[in-house]
Amino acid sequence: MKKIETTQAPQAIGPYVQAIQVGDLIYTSGQIPLTPEGEIVGTEIEIQTHQVLKNISAVLEAAGSDLRHVIKTTLFIKDMEQFATINEIYGQYFADHKPARSCVEVARLPKDVLIEMEVVAMRKK
Repeated sequence: MKKIETTQAPQAIGPYVQAIQVGDLIYTSGQIPLTPEGEIVGTEIEIQTHQVLKNISAVLEAAGSDLRHVIKTTLFIKDMEQFATINEIYGQYFADHKPARSCVEVARLPKDVLIEMEVVAMRKK
């Protein structure tokens, strides 16, 4: 196993790492809408969703991968009423390549953000 870390995404806020690589697979920890400096962005789902996807992209890049190599995403959202908005933004990042996905509404997320996402991806060959 190889620990993946980058300064281009927020540092872990607990006893975990940004991602772990096992063979050619990369498992990211959940990313919330924090800047690389650790500040929460916005209070709107649009801004928070973009930041989460930027963070996922940065972690994947540090691991030698990118969004085109994502196999599975899991989204945790605070309000299912925001699903359509999240889906529209998600589709901008996964336009041609569409990984498997789960999306669940949760009661609360770290730092009271609106969205968290984790992914499983393959390294680029």
